[in-house]
Amino acid sequence: MINEEIRDREVRLIGADGAQLGVLPIARALELAEEAELDLVKIVPTAQPPVCKLMDYDKHRYEQSKREREMRKNQKTISVKEVQLSATIEENDVQTKAKNAIKFLQGGDKVKVSIRFRGRQITHSEIGLKVMQDFIDRTKDVAVVEKRPALDGRHMIMILGPKADKPVKAPKPAKPAEGTDA
Repeated sequence: MINEEIRDREVRLIGADGAQLGVLPIARALELAEEAELDLVKIVPTAQPPVCKLMDYDKHRYEQSKREREMRKNQKTISVKEVQLSATIEENDVQTKAKNAIKFLQGGDKVKVSIRFRGRQITHSEIGLKVMQDFIDRTKDVAVVEKRPALDGRHMIMILGPKADKPVKAPKPAKPAEGTDA
């Protein structure tokens, strides 16, 4: 709430420079804001009396939106790529799909792996589970299973995420003993 929107009788006022101006009636606080050509902004409404500050509200809003834009710009967005398999997929096709999934995972994306069972294949969902387990084994170096393979209607779905690599410390080279010629 700013300026005339504030309906409290008294407010604790903080100046534009951060100095405490004390508890003042709202009329006096508005006069001080008018004299300084600033806005009276309620910053802690739950305090007794509420805390208000003299500031340029439009400038404050602009700087706040600028900070939010900067934070959004620095965020890393993770997208979900999908790899579709089949219960009757051939070896070369699995290799190609695994290679693509590894490329996605190394790029920082998650991978949704799905198998669609057609016709009577649904009665042998264990075959799809074997295909999924084989896929997990092929991508285990770069992937971590976030959602285990689960049957959802005629689809079996699992989600793989990129493995969070911890930096490996290189062992320190051994120093040669002093006084020896190497």
